[in-house]
Amino acid sequence: MTDWTPDAPIVSIRDVHKSFGDLEVLKGVSIDVMKGEVICIIGPSGSGKSTLIRCINALNDIQQGSITVEGIAVHDPKLDKRALRRKVGMVFQQYNLFPHKTALENVMMAPLKVLKQDRAEVEARARALIAKVRLEGKEDSYPGELSGGQQQRVAIARSLAMQPDVMLFDEVTAALDPETVKEVLVTIKDLAAEGMTCILVTHEMGFAREIADHIYFTDRGVIVEHGPPATFFERASDPRTREFLSQIL
Repeated sequence: MTDWTPDAPIVSIRDVHKSFGDLEVLKGVSIDVMKGEVICIIGPSGSGKSTLIRCINALNDIQQGSITVEGIAVHDPKLDKRALRRKVGMVFQQYNLFPHKTALENVMMAPLKVLKQDRAEVEARARALIAKVRLEGKEDSYPGELSGGQQQRVAIARSLAMQPDVMLFDEVTAALDPETVKEVLVTIKDLAAEGMTCILVTHEMGFAREIADHIYFTDRGVIVEHGPPATFFERASDPRTREFLSQIL
C-alpha cells in the first residue's frame, strides 16, 4: 500500500501479462484511469478485455507487471482482497443474485456479512440504492419475479452498497433483451454523471461514444489503439481498429 492522492491515477495498469497455461491472453497492457473518468474497453471476443478487468479486482492473478488501485498493489501476493473489494465494485454479465433472497436482501447482504455494518444503516442505504437504480416498489421481489434488466440493476445496487470508489462493468448488457438494455445503460450513465470512476467492457458502441472519456481497443492481448471517442471513432489510425469498427458500426 502506498499513499494515493487524487492527482495520481486511481487505477494504474503497467505492462500486465496474463496467461492461462500456454495461452498468453494479455501481452503487456498499460492503462491509467483518473478519478471520475469513464473508460470503455472494446474489441473482438477473445481479445483479453474481460480478463483485464478481472485482474483489476484480483479475480485473475497476473504473471508480470503491476496493477494499483488507490495505492493498493493488486499484484502483491500478500494482497488483502477484502480491502481491495471495498474500493472496487464489479458487475458481471450474469447477475449472480441469490434467488431465495429479495432484491433488498441481496443489496444488504455484503455490508452486513462482510463489513458487519449496522442493519438499520445498511437497510436505509439499500433502499436508497434501489430507488437510485429506478426499482422503487421492487424491494420485496425475488430475482425470479424480475426481468433481466431489473435483476442487473439490483446487481449494480448490490455492488454500490459496498460504497466502492471504482466500478467495473463486464459486458453487463450482453445477456439482456434489447428492450431492457437501455434501462441498465441509463443507470450506468447516471453513475458516471455523479462522478463514479467506471471501467466498462462493452459492445454497445453508441453508448461508449456517448459516455466514455477514453476508449481502448484491444486485439490479441494488446492495446491496438486508444483515444477520446471523437478521435477514436472518426479518425482511427490502425487498420485493425478500422476493420473492427467497419464490422460493427
